[in-house]
Amino acid sequence: MHSLKQDMKEIIDRSIEAVLPENAVKEALNNPAFTSRRGRGRVIVASIGKAAWRMAKAAGDILGSGISGAVVTKYEHSMGDIAGLEIYEAGHPVLDENTLKGTKALLEHVKGLTADDTVLFLVSGGGSALFELPAEGVTLNDMKDITGQLLACGADIVEINTIRKHLSSVKGGRFAQLCAPAHVFMVVLSDVLGDRLDSIASGPAAPDMSTSEEALAIVKKYGLKVKPELLAVLSRETPKELANVTAVITGSVTALCQAACSIAKDKGYSPLVLTTTMTCEAREAGSFMASVAREVKTSGRPVSAPCAIIAGGETVVHLTGKGLGGRNQEFALSAAVGIAGLDGVVIASLGSDGTDGPTDAAGGIVDGKTEAELLAKGVSIPDVLRNNDAYNALKAADALLMTGPTGTNVNDVAIALIG
Repeated sequence: MHSLKQDMKEIIDRSIEAVLPENAVKEALNNPAFTSRRGRGRVIVASIGKAAWRMAKAAGDILGSGISGAVVTKYEHSMGDIAGLEIYEAGHPVLDENTLKGTKALLEHVKGLTADDTVLFLVSGGGSALFELPAEGVTLNDMKDITGQLLACGADIVEINTIRKHLSSVKGGRFAQLCAPAHVFMVVLSDVLGDRLDSIASGPAAPDMSTSEEALAIVKKYGLKVKPELLAVLSRETPKELANVTAVITGSVTALCQAACSIAKDKGYSPLVLTTTMTCEAREAGSFMASVAREVKTSGRPVSAPCAIIAGGETVVHLTGKGLGGRNQEFALSAAVGIAGLDGVVIASLGSDGTDGPTDAAGGIVDGKTEAELLAKGVSIPDVLRNNDAYNALKAADALLMTGPTGTNVNDVAIALIG
């Protein structure tokens, strides 16, 4: 008989497998908007994000020889050469010199195209940091500094991308303008709640719904330290209409939660999806998930055990310390406090891309014994959370979830498995 932790790990592995990019890309390339253009001109592959390599590899396998283009993905997310394509790895979540190098190489491939040519633009989460060329008057250090400030103050992904778009020469629809008159067929793995195309990877080929007025308001809201010349750049408006783009969304956190739901049911757990739009503070979300698990154990509400309580989304962390961790690890560690002493409860939270924050862990997996194990080692969870050092605490409790880079990126999923 499998333990709860074994069942949890199987549900996680199979759920991630269900949202891997390969099948999604194959389905998208059967779309008449793409197939009707085959043979008319050149096909340029431009693939960006954490899932960029796998999306590009699937496209290359389908389209065969004759394609050209470039892939820009996160360090250690490439898995080898792809015929006809240049592969670049760069920094995430903070861009670096390789970001600019990869972006410039990709832009070379879309120069001088005709109306018969097609840019197959494969987009996945992480594209905001991985695909970037600062606007005139903006330096790489400017971009790194303002991104760091936004991450540290707990700005949400839509706010971060609003700023990025207005400081960029490729985001907020500007990449599609650079591809014109070629048609851009965009295939998207969404990592943004609500699947707003102008927010996913900061919308390089999407009409931009955000305004320069909103960008300036975000600066004011968080008290960001911004040079006067950057305020002038933020005041420039982004494209609001694009006539040369077709977009298809092929995966999202909703699909991830549905997969977890189906797999849990197959394993004998009654599934309940609480939400696919979780956006609150990570430690508060972990505490709430623990309270739901405790309610199930004591009263059989909102569903009776054995059950799987599932929540998808992307929480935030406000940095107060200098430790190592990520939002999913803070979620799990906070949940460990709430389920302390409970038998038959396991809670896990993970990033679907396999990397949580600046760590090699996907997230954390805890049970009713985790807090006691840490206390026995002299580790106080409240102290750890204040120092944002969830990684080292979970490591001490053998409670890190290590999947390695998965090749996809559709937000986070948290599961409470109750026996």
